[in-house]
Amino acid sequence: MQDISMKENPMVNPVDTEETTKIELANRVFFRLYQCANMLHKTGTKAVEAEGLTTQQWAVLGALSRPVASEGLSVGELARYLKVSRQNLSGLLSRMERDGRIQTAADERDRRSRLVSMTTAGRRVWQDEALPKIHGYYAQVLEGFSVNDITHTLHYLLKILENMQVVDDRQGGGDEAPQDG
Repeated sequence: MQDISMKENPMVNPVDTEETTKIELANRVFFRLYQCANMLHKTGTKAVEAEGLTTQQWAVLGALSRPVASEGLSVGELARYLKVSRQNLSGLLSRMERDGRIQTAADERDRRSRLVSMTTAGRRVWQDEALPKIHGYYAQVLEGFSVNDITHTLHYLLKILENMQVVDDRQGGGDEAPQDG
């Protein structure tokens, strides 16, 4: 396509054409990410709704199920890991605590901070009920993907996420107060 443009108009700068193409492709990539996020929320929530979970609650329980979170995570740590604001996380955690899925307690190391951990009931719902359905959901959504396809997808998503984190840091996104609510 670039060759045709240049033949028709020798004044076209191939660098400008490449940059335009890159911007057009970037627009498509980010729009598809937006659509994927919306579909994950819609179809993922349907996959676990019988357990009384949403995709946001699924993400919280998944984060808390990691070995590094066995003693609990501060609200700030959880917010940073999930890439959400503490304010957005606060209401979600309140509902999950009300439903008996998680508990919060004062952090012994810093009384201003609250530690979030899964309750026994939350762990049972996560391991026995939600995970099998989540794994089934993954199988459906990734149908036709090889291990190599999934590995490459993960690699590029992580690269985008890292770059987004740099942008967020430059925009002052990492300047939240260190105190947990």
